Amino acid sequence: MPSSDSAARPRAPRRWLIALLLIAAAGIGGGVITLKRLAFPEPPQTSPASIAALPPGVTAINGAQIQPRHPGMAQPGGPQDPLAIAAANGDPKAQEALWAQRLARATEVLDHYREHTKYPFDSRPAREHADQMYPNQPVREEGRLVNPGQKPAPNVRIVSSQERIYVAGNETVLFTVSAVDDTGSALPLQVTRAVALDPPKDGKPSQRNSVNLPFNDEGNAGDAAAADGAWSARLSPATQGFAGHFGVIRVELTLQVGNQTGFKFFDVFYTPDSPATWVGGVREAVEAGSLNFYLKADVLRPGRYVITGRIDDAKGQPFALISFNHELAKGTQDIKLNLFGKLLVDEKPAFPLTLRDVDGFLLIPDADPDRALMARREGKLHTSRSYPLTAFSEAEWDSEERRRYLEEYGRDVESARAHLEHVRRSMKP
Repeated sequence: MPSSDSAARPRAPRRWLIALLLIAAAGIGGGVITLKRLAFPEPPQTSPASIAALPPGVTAINGAQIQPRHPGMAQPGGPQDPLAIAAANGDPKAQEALWAQRLARATEVLDHYREHTKYPFDSRPAREHADQMYPNQPVREEGRLVNPGQKPAPNVRIVSSQERIYVAGNETVLFTVSAVDDTGSALPLQVTRAVALDPPKDGKPSQRNSVNLPFNDEGNAGDAAAADGAWSARLSPATQGFAGHFGVIRVELTLQVGNQTGFKFFDVFYTPDSPATWVGGVREAVEAGSLNFYLKADVLRPGRYVITGRIDDAKGQPFALISFNHELAKGTQDIKLNLFGKLLVDEKPAFPLTLRDVDGFLLIPDADPDRALMARREGKLHTSRSYPLTAFSEAEWDSEERRRYLEEYGRDVESARAHLEHVRRSMKP
């Protein structure tokens, strides 16, 4: 969660909202860039120890390259590894153990990659993205009462929430703040100053005058209950002086708890004009062994769009996170959210399924802000028909990239196995 005290300003979501979001930028969806960096590091330079461990003049066995290409297999053979040193000195048992380690590591990498890419990057189990399954829940925080440059106030904690961080068009944001002691008991709080402003950026002053926000604890204007110790206010950028503002809006509060004062701020990220608008409802279709959901949008600004939806099963349990990450031309366009067939076959959800909480943005490369938000579609959008699992394909996801990596890691396994077998044969009397 972004911190409203120190880092609450909207961060460019894990470029996939940040892995799906800006994994978005790579065009391949959530956690995958991280996976590829872990699974596909740059090939290592051959170490002297690993070269010395080879039998003289041997570089390949039965056409297989003996030196593994993956650093995970070569790591046990680093110069400071006692096992590698013993192998380099010609100890047959050490050579056997070293190559057994490399084979195990190569097999692990291959199996890990195959398992984590059996579904496409834009159709993943909900458990992999638990933090993204409820995007419209308020952001809640708790921290010490502080003033910049001063020590935190003892025994005073500020509890806050903001309805959302990303705001588009006519959407509004509710903020709340209250004070408690270290035991959780309520403390009397006063909001003595509350303003919304365009914060200075890159050394340049604000472009707009600050706007007073009527925080209150009187049970009106957004406050849930009078005299409950929680002060609230609602910001409507489109009607409170920020109608043409594109970027961060900061809400600054000066607080007083007894004879102690403190400072609190919230950041929101505002898009005044949507780059595309939603048109009509949702259509579903079983195609190529998968269940696809089609949404229609009128694209005003062409470019790369990242759209994300959530799927619940018939019991209301989160089932999948599905996404779209493609270029869209200007005009009315279909947006396909794919629920992959093998994911349905493997997980066996209870039908019917529900598509809910769809959000999206236009990616703006090399810019700040780096995205223009579409209006969110909150809540349930569509309930699917019920299908037998036999309607869906059990085939794993396939792509040129996946085939290439599976072949590469398969060669690493065969290379390590061939070397291990060669060492074992050389040990026989």
